[in-house]
Amino acid sequence: MFEAVRAWVKRHRVWSAIIALILLLVLYRALRPTPHDYEYVSETVTRGEVLRKVSASGKVRALNTIKVGTEVSGQVTKVYVDFNSPVKAGQVLAEIDSTRVRARVQQSEAQVALARAGLQQTVANVARSQSELEIQQRDFARQKALADRGFVSKAGLDLAQSKLNSARNALQVALAQTQSGNAQIRQGTAELSSAQLDLNRTVIIAPASGVIINKLVEPGTTVAASFQTPNLFEIAADTTKMQVEASVDEADIGQIVEGQNVTFTVDSYPDDVFRAKVRQVRKAPVETQNVVSYLVIIDVNNADGKLLPGMTANVEIITGVKTNVLRVPTNALRFRPKLADRGEPKKDKPAAPGKKETPAPTLYLAGTDMYRPVRKQVQIGLQGDDYTEVTSGIKAGDKILIRTKSLKPKAQTDDNADEDDNAAS
Repeated sequence: MFEAVRAWVKRHRVWSAIIALILLLVLYRALRPTPHDYEYVSETVTRGEVLRKVSASGKVRALNTIKVGTEVSGQVTKVYVDFNSPVKAGQVLAEIDSTRVRARVQQSEAQVALARAGLQQTVANVARSQSELEIQQRDFARQKALADRGFVSKAGLDLAQSKLNSARNALQVALAQTQSGNAQIRQGTAELSSAQLDLNRTVIIAPASGVIINKLVEPGTTVAASFQTPNLFEIAADTTKMQVEASVDEADIGQIVEGQNVTFTVDSYPDDVFRAKVRQVRKAPVETQNVVSYLVIIDVNNADGKLLPGMTANVEIITGVKTNVLRVPTNALRFRPKLADRGEPKKDKPAAPGKKETPAPTLYLAGTDMYRPVRKQVQIGLQGDDYTEVTSGIKAGDKILIRTKSLKPKAQTDDNADEDDNAAS
């Protein structure tokens, strides 16, 4: 058979050459390595800062918001301030019609004057009763002396004794009327003080210095203080110092302590980063739709006046920080190369029954061949959102893989967006 093939090749040299070329092409295509449509992106291990943060949101509030109300009913006649007006302690903010209250003051003054006049009359009665008592005491003494000598009968002595007793009783009544007059004066004076207090309260004054952040009345508004005190104004005292009331999830609240540094931004100034400190962690839980959170109070210096009450703050509370440590991107610890590029990891010893072992953190280093990365187990320290501290297993200058990058044309990558995603083991 071999001789027959050899003879055919000699007779058909051209066809033999064509067939040989076809066989070589097929063999080349079969043995040629398939080009990869992806590559790995690496990053050099460096030393630097590692931050661990807790993110939350909250509202900017004034340290002390004072609600100014009134205890007097009536019509507001004058308003001297407006929104954003700076005020000083004791400054007049508004006035309420005082006609009715002033009439009460005049009525109370008249009652006090009447009581004092009545007291003067009772004092005169006391003086008259004392004089009458002295006269009856002297008369009784004379009658008794005459009766002892037999010049006055027993009936005459009894009549003198009766007059003496009547004089004493009249003096006691006059003294009691004097006490009643004093009590009426005190009562009238108290009613006068109450009326004068209400008259003073028709003038609404600022209890502290600050800025008017809310005005709830206008001239002509009628306020009724029968059952509760109506609010007229709200004053934010000392707006150079503010606070942020941040709501922190129960899963993170254990990391928050007083004195921690805080950074936050507000939508009004997206390029500005404000710095603050945790002042208080309130222990009262707030439950909203079965989600439990806790309120964290953060002190803020607002000397430049940029922050306004009610702004929404995007807060980051720094719960841990380390400087000049070996660090890697946190997502590198979660990254896994494609299954075909990584060898089977060594089988770890089986865990003891009833114990759940956490797998050691793993990094993949770029080898001499990009598609044959080197698997490294490492020990980590402080773990942050962006970077994680590595205490052993790698050194500065090593290149670690952090993600996969697709090399497919854009039209294909648009249809297969998941190609750039990390492959999870």
